[in-house]
Amino acid sequence: MANTKNAKRSAERQAQGSRGSQPAERPQDLPSHILPSRAARRPEMIRQRREQRQQAYARERRQWLLTRIGVGVVAALLVAGVGYVVFASVQRNQVPEGTREYTVDEGHTPQTVAYDPTPPAGGQHDAVPQTCGSYSSPIRSENAVHSLEHGAVWITYQPDMPQEQIDRLRSLAENEAKVLVSPFDDLPAPVVASSWGRQLLLESAEDGRLGQFIQSFRNDAPEPRASCIGVGTPL
Repeated sequence: MANTKNAKRSAERQAQGSRGSQPAERPQDLPSHILPSRAARRPEMIRQRREQRQQAYARERRQWLLTRIGVGVVAALLVAGVGYVVFASVQRNQVPEGTREYTVDEGHTPQTVAYDPTPPAGGQHDAVPQTCGSYSSPIRSENAVHSLEHGAVWITYQPDMPQEQIDRLRSLAENEAKVLVSPFDDLPAPVVASSWGRQLLLESAEDGRLGQFIQSFRNDAPEPRASCIGVGTPL
């Protein structure tokens, strides 16, 4: 009798365990009228893929355009830079209109020299150069000519020139290397620029040829690497 009850209880437990271990109902086990069919989902999948391709193409197109624009900008800057360098080089190497050239002697002398032209554009000179810079009083020509031999440009002006013109000339001596500026009596023009063997007569300190003269002929001299320091104390 006891064995029969035990067997009955064992069978009941097995039946309960069998019911509890049944797997949960999966989506694919649902009736077909609940889940959309593959054919019904296909248009949506096609639309999504089309949108993804369009977005990828748009990104590639934007990147291509940005690259082309960047290359164009860099090319334009390079062309402009090269053009400016070429233009500046031509301007520097171009002889200003009205420049006179002279054949001049070299050598040192302690004597006073009768220069021609006046102011001088070279010739024999003192053993010590004039310190480059701006002066409010006339300087000795023999020292200034030695500075010309070292590559300096000497800008002389009439003493009665308007002050704003004088200040403009002095600014050249302050901002440019190897430039002498000083008043000079009995000049043939309001402003005279001189370098070794060359000279330019100007009517105004604002004449653009003055800067061109400096750029063209500074250091175009027998001793361009020599110092422009000697006698005199500039302003």
